[in-house]
Amino acid sequence: MKLNDLRPNEGSKKSRKRVGRGISAGQGKTSGRGTKGEGARRGAGGNLYRQGGNLPFYRRLPFIRGVGFTPPNRIEYTEINLDQLARFEKGVEVTPEVLWQANLLHNAGEPVVILGRGEVTVSLTVRVHRVSKTAREKIEKAGGSVELIA
Repeated sequence: MKLNDLRPNEGSKKSRKRVGRGISAGQGKTSGRGTKGEGARRGAGGNLYRQGGNLPFYRRLPFIRGVGFTPPNRIEYTEINLDQLARFEKGVEVTPEVLWQANLLHNAGEPVVILGRGEVTVSLTVRVHRVSKTAREKIEKAGGSVELIA
């Protein structure tokens, strides 16, 4: 086999359509571009950012709140501070269900994060989705423990 014997696979290459070669060729006269208008002209379609009189997309972006700036899959945690946990008695296991029953959550299925504002005086077992570093330190200092829910 020689280099000049190599051929592409059958049907993988297609010869280009030759347009504008007379009326009987099927693609003559206007060559499939219709008559007049932007599409009939050379270099039709403008550049990527041209939108025919509309405010271009890249200039609209900063004003479209949430589009392109807010990740669609982000997890929104319900924030609970330590001063809100002061109502619970010693030894209580604080879970999203318990927080929901105490009217600290709208929905028991919401992911919860414990933040470090305030103080905890009693030992609590906290089982939530996320805990800040300062909140964890304060809970453990009061004799409690922290478990994370996956």
